[in-house]
This record gives sequence, structure tokens and C-alpha cells, in this order.
Amino acid sequence: MSGASSPAEPDLFGYRHTQKGPWHFLLHGFAALLLTVGIFNQNEPVAAFVLPLSGVLMFILGTSFHHLTVADEGRQLAIHFGPLPLFRRRIWYDDIREVERGRTTFLDGWGIHMSLRGGWVWNIWGYDCVVFRLNQSTLRLGTDDPDNLVRFVRSRIARTSSPPTVT
Repeated sequence: MSGASSPAEPDLFGYRHTQKGPWHFLLHGFAALLLTVGIFNQNEPVAAFVLPLSGVLMFILGTSFHHLTVADEGRQLAIHFGPLPLFRRRIWYDDIREVERGRTTFLDGWGIHMSLRGGWVWNIWGYDCVVFRLNQSTLRLGTDDPDNLVRFVRSRIARTSSPPTVT
């Protein structure tokens, strides 16, 4: 199963792309299982409380990992999982030293976590990514639109790092 995505569209700021992934199906299914088992175990006080609560938390987590959106916000790049945007990050263009197309590995996985290769991974689905070498860290941002994202960010970096012209 491959993650569906919307095409990158220019908007008021210049770049916006949303990639969907299938993880929410797994998390919502697990939430339903926990809720069901908790409901049918009302005689066990711990199970009747812990399992439904865990199910609700899994449902919230699943709703948070339905898609990953990357959008230009003028001086920064906004990244957030959604539709419930519990996990979000912004990267100032001034903080980007280098950007290039890359690939995550199976060990890098999906979600939000530290990579074994160093730096952070933010990924919803697939192995294509854009590697951001920032002033203080590295970020591997999963995307099914790596070429357009790299091209766009490079144009923003060039624009923000150019010395002002004197007239």
C-alpha cells in the first residue's frame, strides 16, 4: 500500500504539500480493539479503566498521524502531522546550511524520532526524504515530493542569504 498525496501546489507563500500515510488505519484499529476489550471486561476494574483510556489515546495518536504537511510561511518552513496537529515544527530558512534529496532506511522507520545516523526523522510513509543540515542539527523529512521541496528550499535559502543590493 502506498501513501496517497496531494500534488504540491503553489499558494500565497510558495510551497505547500501534503502526503498521506496508512499508519492511522493501524492505530485506529488498535484503538477499536482496546476499547472493545475494555468494554467487555467490566468485571476487571483495571482493564475496564486502562484499556478504554489507552484506546482513546491510540485514537488521538492515529488522528495525529493521518498526513504530513510541509508549507512555506514566508521566513520559515512549517511541518506538521495532522489533521490533529499535535506534532509540528518550524525551520527558519536562515538556519538551513544545506538541503539535499536523500533516502531514509528501514531502520529510520516512520514517525518522529532520532535517527541512528544522527539527527531527527519526521516521516509519514516511504523512504524518499529531504535532508536538512541545520545550524545545530540534521532533519530527515520524509516526502513523496523531494525534488520540488529541495528546489523550493534552495531558492528560499539563496534569497535569504543574498547580500542586500545597494542602489
